[in-house]
Amino acid sequence: MSIREEVSTPRRTKEIIQRHGFSFKKSLGQNFLIDQNILGKIVAAAGLDDTKGALEIGPGIGALTEKLAQEAGKVTAVEIDQRLLPILEEVLEPYSHVNVIHGDVLKLDLQALFAAEFGGVNGVSVVANLPYYVTTPILMKLLEEKLPLEHIVVMIQKEVAERMAAAPGGKDYGSLSIAVQYYSVPELICTVPHSVFIPQPNVESAVIRLTVRKTPAVAVKDEAFFFEVVQASFAQRRKTISNNLKSRFFPKEGRERLENLLEEAGIQSSRRAETLSLDEFAKLSDTLLDAGLKELRV
Repeated sequence: MSIREEVSTPRRTKEIIQRHGFSFKKSLGQNFLIDQNILGKIVAAAGLDDTKGALEIGPGIGALTEKLAQEAGKVTAVEIDQRLLPILEEVLEPYSHVNVIHGDVLKLDLQALFAAEFGGVNGVSVVANLPYYVTTPILMKLLEEKLPLEHIVVMIQKEVAERMAAAPGGKDYGSLSIAVQYYSVPELICTVPHSVFIPQPNVESAVIRLTVRKTPAVAVKDEAFFFEVVQASFAQRRKTISNNLKSRFFPKEGRERLENLLEEAGIQSSRRAETLSLDEFAKLSDTLLDAGLKELRV
């Protein structure tokens, strides 16, 4: 296609918006990308080819969708804003292998969607410029539902991307880091300036790639309880792990029992949650589970 036809140029984006009388809804977190170089980096990070599929969430006016259509064998885009459907129909008309679904990805049955849309492809990746206000719920839905994904490559708020990729010991490391790294291997691809969006967001952005693990990073006896222990451990970051867990799992009497369980798990009670690795959290949650703490929630 010629440059004139590319949606992702500032001139073309503005022309489409004006011609359709489209107005941005702040409540939907709409910020359209207008930089072909950044779009190229996003698509390249997904490692697509004509045997693979791509699921896009929030295609907007189709700038990224168009790039995906040029690389992948099948593209499905989920758009919540009904006003964008006629624009997408026009922009994506040359691509018969692209399907746009009107819906809220947080409410869709994604297992059914994958079965219907990607039955014949050799691997699927999610590739998206996500609305920042629903980044974490969307990503956790994608990971927790254990979909047959290779990669999740998304443009998100830089601060959130750094938290997802953070190693133990730093201020960015927390329950989100552990949840993402339990299911995937995160890698920051690039940071993105405000100037490549219409309208420009108030926060810095980054592209992150999550390579989805075939099996979780650590083996735990009870996955739900593992995440419950992680959440409890980070309840108040300045408190020690001992104090946080006491507040969550123990009545005021008999709290000294937790010190023994922490010792059994090989964790000093004076440590803070941000210093524990995934392996240590796995050992801790299994130790607490074996001791019957799942039934002792306060």
